[in-house]
Amino acid sequence: MDLIPTPSHSIAYTADESFLLAPGTVLSAGPGTESTARWLRSVLGGATGLTFPPGERSADGLIRLAVDPTVHGGPEAYRITVDPASGVRITGAGPAGVFWGAQTLRQMLGPDAFRRAPVGGAGRAWRVPACHLQDAPRFGWRGFLLDVSRHFMPKDVVLRYLDLLAAHKLNVLHLHLTDDQGWRVEVKRYPRLTEVGAWRERSKVGLRESPLWDERPHGGYYTQDDLREIVAYAAERHITVLPEIDLPGHTQAAIAAYPELGNGDVVDTAVLPVLTSWGVNPNVLAPTEEALRFFENVLTELLEVFPSTFVHMGGDECPKEQWRQSPAAQARIKELGLSDEDELQSWFIRHFDGWLAERGRRLIGWDEILEGGLAEGAAVSSWTGYGGGIAAAKAGHDVVMCPKTHVYLDYRQSASPDEPVPIAYVRTLEDVYRFEPVPPELTEDEAARVIGTQANIWTEAMDTVRALDYMAFPRLAAFAEVAWSTLPAPELRDWPDFERRMATHYARLDALGVEYRPADGPLPWQRRPGVVGRPIEGPPPIV
Repeated sequence: MDLIPTPSHSIAYTADESFLLAPGTVLSAGPGTESTARWLRSVLGGATGLTFPPGERSADGLIRLAVDPTVHGGPEAYRITVDPASGVRITGAGPAGVFWGAQTLRQMLGPDAFRRAPVGGAGRAWRVPACHLQDAPRFGWRGFLLDVSRHFMPKDVVLRYLDLLAAHKLNVLHLHLTDDQGWRVEVKRYPRLTEVGAWRERSKVGLRESPLWDERPHGGYYTQDDLREIVAYAAERHITVLPEIDLPGHTQAAIAAYPELGNGDVVDTAVLPVLTSWGVNPNVLAPTEEALRFFENVLTELLEVFPSTFVHMGGDECPKEQWRQSPAAQARIKELGLSDEDELQSWFIRHFDGWLAERGRRLIGWDEILEGGLAEGAAVSSWTGYGGGIAAAKAGHDVVMCPKTHVYLDYRQSASPDEPVPIAYVRTLEDVYRFEPVPPELTEDEAARVIGTQANIWTEAMDTVRALDYMAFPRLAAFAEVAWSTLPAPELRDWPDFERRMATHYARLDALGVEYRPADGPLPWQRRPGVVGRPIEGPPPIV
C-alpha cells in the first residue's frame, strides 16, 4: 500500500483480497465523525464519481466511521478494518483519529483518489486492500511554518497547503504573519498596519548579498474574515492554526506604520520604510508602556480570530544596539531594575506571557526568549539547533524541535548551481528522513517535554507558489513520517524502503498538482540562474 507516513503500530493485509467501492456503497457517520464524512464524500466523490449516500446497510457494502475512546494511542489514534464482504470500518479514539484514518483510506485507493474528477472511465474498479491496521502518532504537535510576511501568499495558497498538510497527517500550521518586510493581518484598531505596513516598494532577489532587485511593489494581507475562514477550514481537517506576531525585533513594518513604536531618540523612525531587503535588522520596538498597550490591542483582536491554545510571539534576532544607545531605553532598564538589554528583551516576553496566561492562552517563542531568563509557562520553538530546546526541556518547559540544521526547508536540496534557491548547506530528502527530534542528552522525563516537531520554510527567495512547492516537497513528506511514525534511530532507518514508498507517493503529489523537486534535479522552468544565496557551509551532523 506504500503508506506515507508509515503506520506507527501494526498492519496486516491480504494482498489478493479487497473491498470494491460501488455505486451503492453507503457511508455511515457515527457521532463525532460528521465533518470527516463530509470531507470523505467530497474528495472520494470527486475522484471516483460515486456519491456514498448515508446508510447503515447496503448490498454494495459500507464505509463506517465511528469514535471509540478505547482505541489505544491517544485521541488521534485510529483503526481500519477492511473486509472484502462487508466493507471498511474506521474507528478513531477521537474525531481527529477518524479523520487521519480517512486520509489513510484515500492513500489505499491509489494515486487517482487524489484527483478532483474521475480519470479512469465510468467502469473503473476502486479497490481497498483487505487489511487490519492500527495507527497513532508519535507527537501531538506535527507542524509546518509558512512565512507569509517576506512574500505574501494569497488565501487560496494557504487553504491549499492546509489540504497538503492534512494529506500528510500534519496538524499545526504556523503562520509567520509579521516581520520587517510586511504586516499581513488586519487589525481594525490600527488600520495603518495594513495600509502602510503590508506593502513594500521593491524586493531583494535572493538573499542580502545579492545585487539583484525586483522593482515591483509587493504586498498583501489577510482580513480578519479571511483568517476566520482559514481557521475554520483548518479545524475541519483537525489542524490548529498558530499565529505569530514577532516582537520586539522583526518589527520595522509596524514601526513604518506607527513610528512612535520605535526608538525615536536614536533613529528618525518617521522616515523608516517597510524593509525591502532581508536579514537581521537593527530597528526594534522601544521598551515603552505605549508599545505594550499597542500590541495588547493587536492581540486582543487576534485572540478573537485564532482559538489556538498557543500564540507565538517570536522573540528572535533582536539586536540590542538601539537600546544601548537610547537614553530612554537605558532609563527603562534602570526603572525596571534590570541588569542589561538581554533582561529587557525578557521583560517584553514575560509581559506577554502573563498577559496571554490571564486569557487562558500560552506563549511560545524562538530560542532567544531564553536570553535574560525564560518566561514562566512559556514554550520554546528550538530553531538555532538543539541547544535551546535541550536547555528549555531541562528547565521544565515544553519544546517544539525545529532546528535550522535539519528541517529548514528553504535550505538548498543539492550543491548543483542549478538549484533555484541556493541557501546555506545542502539538506536532502534523506537528510530530513534521518532527522531525530528528541536529543539523546535528555532523560525520559525531559524528553517528554518535547511535545512535537516542526518544519519551517522562510520565503525570502520564494515569490511564487511554484517555488514554495519546489522547496517544501518532497522533503515535507519525509518530515511528516518523522513527526508521525515511531522510527528507529536515524542510522537504522530503512531509507530504501522509504524511497520505494515515495515512488508511489510522487504519483499522489502529481495528482494533487504539487510541483515538487524531482529526484534528478530542477526542471528547466525551476532553474533561476543569477539568484544569489549564502555560500554552502559544512553541514552539521545528523542527530
